[in-house]
Amino acid sequence: MEGVQVPAVARVKGSQAKRRGVVRRRQIGRVSPPSSHPARAAGDTLRAMSRGGPSLKKSFGQHHLVSGALCAPLVEFLEPEGARVVEIGPGGGVLTAELLRRGGRVVAWEVDPDWAFPLRRRFAADPLAIVVGDALEIPWERLPAGTLVAGNLPYNVGTALIEGFLTRGLGVPRAGVLVQWEVAERLVARPGDEAYGAMSVLVEVHAEATLLGQVKKGSFRPPPKVDGGFVGFERRPPPLPLAELPAFFSMVRLAFGQRRKTLRNALSAGWGRDHADQVLVASGIDPRFRAEVLGLEELLGLYAAMRATPW
Repeated sequence: MEGVQVPAVARVKGSQAKRRGVVRRRQIGRVSPPSSHPARAAGDTLRAMSRGGPSLKKSFGQHHLVSGALCAPLVEFLEPEGARVVEIGPGGGVLTAELLRRGGRVVAWEVDPDWAFPLRRRFAADPLAIVVGDALEIPWERLPAGTLVAGNLPYNVGTALIEGFLTRGLGVPRAGVLVQWEVAERLVARPGDEAYGAMSVLVEVHAEATLLGQVKKGSFRPPPKVDGGFVGFERRPPPLPLAELPAFFSMVRLAFGQRRKTLRNALSAGWGRDHADQVLVASGIDPRFRAEVLGLEELLGLYAAMRATPW
């Protein structure tokens, strides 16, 4: 990937790497444009599973989309034409095909070599590079400015990946991901919503999040237990200096750490009753409120009061 030196990456031929039992992070060459018919990529995925191709592993949280048409809201939001796109978990290549068809230059991170090598063979020589490795190890800080992020995120690490590119991938202007529906609701929730929590605040600090669409569980193979949701992120400057964000989020996590408890009780668990009372008085926020009703501006006011109140 141009401008990024990924540790322990080696270019290898598919057959050689298979014989070596590749499990470490490796980059699998460049491969070519998908068919202009997105349904064909989905058909390849379904045929591969039905004829004894790579198996889907529960440990990796693999649930593959069956049709490229489903990806339209995400691809339209990303506008990948001419852009470098980091795709997380390409699997059978359904989303990959759509990104390439729209002119994206894709670097796909696939943790499972059993799926990575067939993907390389199918897309013969176009702007696609495949890295076999854990997406949790993507060096977000080193991505060139303007890199986009896309992916059908593994259910077991989806929020960790989102936090990674939001907090560390400062050169990423837009991202579009598919996650569990309940996670999608949490990402776009606002004060007073049942799903509103610390993750909602983290997202709002770094980006404008938009719910792009719902994907029924029958649109995956194998079908998961819940529906999925597409969420788009448009980065914006954070309201605090980067050096202060860890302290701010530490306060946010404390405030939301005991849901349905008053702010006074939640903050007292970490600060002690006296200091919590002093900070709340200084902030002008009613100590009987719960964190779930506070918007970003009020939380920033609480943080300012915390910094100004001596221990």
